[in-house]
Amino acid sequence: MPRKARSVTNIRSEARKHTETALNTLTAIASQPKAPAAARVAAATALLDRGWGKAAQPLTGEDGKGPAVIEVIRRIVDGAEDHDRPANGEDLHTTH
Repeated sequence: MPRKARSVTNIRSEARKHTETALNTLTAIASQPKAPAAARVAAATALLDRGWGKAAQPLTGEDGKGPAVIEVIRRIVDGAEDHDRPANGEDLHTTH
């Protein structure tokens, strides 16, 4: 009989047993002057993300300024032709 795959919970639990080793490894890499700069930055970032959480990413508009504007259009389609609507999909009752 084939061996059953481990559940996600069991894998997570097993991985968490190595937290101290992983943190020590990241700390050693981040503080090793001879390590490549990219490796040191990646290790430092991983430590900060785990200790403090990832930095918030603000949403900005296309120009990089101001808030992003999100337009949500809800359209109900029943399969029947809708002769009250123009071909471009704009609502006849919309005012600009």
